Amino acid sequence: MGNGFFGVTARLNDQGCPRLGLAVAAKTAGGHVARNRIRRVIRESFRLHQHELPAVDIVVSARPRARDATNHELRVSLYELWRKVIEQCGSSPSS
Repeated sequence: MGNGFFGVTARLNDQGCPRLGLAVAAKTAGGHVARNRIRRVIRESFRLHQHELPAVDIVVSARPRARDATNHELRVSLYELWRKVIEQCGSSPSS
Protein backbone atom coordinates (compact mmCIF):
# COMPACT_ATOMS: atom_id res chain seq x y z
CA MET A 1 0.00 0.00 0.00
CA GLY A 2 1.12 3.53 -0.41
CA ASN A 3 0.48 7.00 -1.68
CA GLY A 4 2.42 9.71 -3.48
CA PHE A 5 4.98 10.20 -0.71
CA PHE A 6 5.49 6.75 0.81
CA GLY A 7 5.17 3.04 0.17
CA VAL A 8 4.34 0.82 3.15
CA THR A 9 4.72 -2.90 3.68
CA ALA A 10 3.16 -4.41 6.80
CA ARG A 11 3.23 -7.96 8.16
CA LEU A 12 1.78 -9.31 11.37
CA ASN A 13 4.37 -10.18 13.98
CA ASP A 14 4.33 -12.18 17.21
CA GLN A 15 6.09 -9.49 19.27
CA GLY A 16 2.89 -7.96 20.64
CA CYS A 17 3.77 -4.46 19.44
CA PRO A 18 4.32 -2.66 16.14
CA ARG A 19 7.88 -2.22 14.85
CA LEU A 20 9.17 0.24 12.27
CA GLY A 21 11.74 -0.07 9.51
CA LEU A 22 12.82 2.75 7.20
CA ALA A 23 13.99 2.78 3.59
CA VAL A 24 14.92 6.32 2.64
CA ALA A 25 17.45 6.16 -0.18
CA ALA A 26 19.78 9.02 -1.11
CA LYS A 27 18.75 8.63 -4.75
CA THR A 28 15.11 9.10 -3.77
CA ALA A 29 15.29 11.68 -0.97
CA GLY A 30 18.37 13.66 -1.90
CA GLY A 31 21.23 14.68 0.38
CA HIS A 32 21.66 13.67 3.99
CA VAL A 33 19.79 16.71 5.35
CA ALA A 34 16.65 15.96 3.33
CA ARG A 35 16.94 12.23 4.01
CA ASN A 36 17.27 12.74 7.76
CA ARG A 37 14.32 15.19 7.80
CA ILE A 38 12.09 12.57 6.16
CA ARG A 39 13.30 9.90 8.59
CA ARG A 40 12.60 12.17 11.59
CA VAL A 41 9.05 12.87 10.39
CA ILE A 42 8.38 9.14 9.86
CA ARG A 43 9.74 8.17 13.29
CA GLU A 44 7.82 10.97 15.04
CA SER A 45 4.56 10.00 13.34
CA PHE A 46 5.09 6.33 14.19
CA ARG A 47 5.82 7.20 17.83
CA LEU A 48 2.60 9.19 18.10
CA HIS A 49 0.43 6.47 16.49
CA GLN A 50 2.11 3.22 17.55
CA HIS A 51 -0.40 2.59 20.35
CA GLU A 52 -3.22 2.51 17.80
CA LEU A 53 -1.46 0.06 15.47
CA PRO A 54 -1.79 -3.73 15.65
CA ALA A 55 1.28 -5.94 16.21
CA VAL A 56 2.88 -5.55 12.78
CA ASP A 57 6.31 -5.04 11.28
CA ILE A 58 6.07 -1.95 9.08
CA VAL A 59 8.59 -0.85 6.47
CA VAL A 60 8.10 2.70 5.19
CA SER A 61 9.92 3.58 1.98
CA ALA A 62 10.12 7.17 0.77
CA ARG A 63 9.15 8.03 -2.79
CA PRO A 64 10.71 10.88 -4.80
CA ARG A 65 7.81 13.29 -4.15
CA ALA A 66 8.59 13.18 -0.41
CA ARG A 67 11.76 15.20 -1.02
CA ASP A 68 9.87 18.42 -1.84
CA ALA A 69 6.91 17.92 0.52
CA THR A 70 6.43 19.97 3.67
CA ASN A 71 6.56 18.25 7.04
CA HIS A 72 2.81 18.79 7.41
CA GLU A 73 2.11 17.07 4.09
CA LEU A 74 4.30 14.13 5.13
CA ARG A 75 2.53 13.82 8.50
CA VAL A 76 -0.92 13.83 6.87
CA SER A 77 0.24 11.23 4.37
CA LEU A 78 1.61 8.99 7.12
CA TYR A 79 -1.57 9.36 9.19
CA GLU A 80 -3.59 8.06 6.22
CA LEU A 81 -1.18 5.13 5.83
CA TRP A 82 -1.43 4.23 9.54
CA ARG A 83 -5.25 4.14 9.08
CA LYS A 84 -4.83 1.75 6.13
CA VAL A 85 -2.53 -0.50 8.16
CA ILE A 86 -5.11 -0.62 10.96
CA GLU A 87 -7.91 -1.47 8.51
CA GLN A 88 -5.98 -4.15 6.65
CA CYS A 89 -4.05 -5.79 9.48
CA GLY A 90 -6.64 -5.82 12.22
CA SER A 91 -8.55 -3.18 14.05
CA SER A 92 -7.58 -4.22 17.57
CA PRO A 93 -4.85 -1.94 18.93
CA SER A 94 -1.83 -3.54 20.55
CA SER A 95 -1.51 -3.34 24.33
